[in-house]
Amino acid sequence: MNYNDLKVWQESMKLVTTIYKLTKKFPSDERFSLTDQMHRAAISIPSNIAEGHARRTKTDFARFLRISLGSCTELETQLIIASNLDYVSKKDTEPILEQSLLIRKMISKLISTLS
Repeated sequence: MNYNDLKVWQESMKLVTTIYKLTKKFPSDERFSLTDQMHRAAISIPSNIAEGHARRTKTDFARFLRISLGSCTELETQLIIASNLDYVSKKDTEPILEQSLLIRKMISKLISTLS
C-alpha cells in the first residue's frame, strides 16, 4: 500500500485545498502572517503522513502521525483566530473544523493501530 492510498492522506489533501480557497477571502495584509501559517499547517498534515509512511517502521510512522496531529490542532486554532478577527464567518469555518476533527480521529486511530 502506498501513502496516497490512505484515506487519511486523501482527506488531508482535500483539507489543504479547502484552506487555500478559504484564505483567498482574507485581507491582503494578512497574506504573510496568518494566511502563510495556515497554509504551512495544512500542508504539514498530508506531508508528514506521507513522510512517515515512507520511513517503513511503525515507530517512525507513528512519530510523523503525531506531528500531523499537532498540525491539525494548530490549524484549528488558526481557523478560530481567523473567525474571531472576522476574516471568515463561523458558518465558513464550522465545516472545516469538522473536517479537521475527522482527520484527527483518523490519525489517532492509525496511531493506535501501529502501537
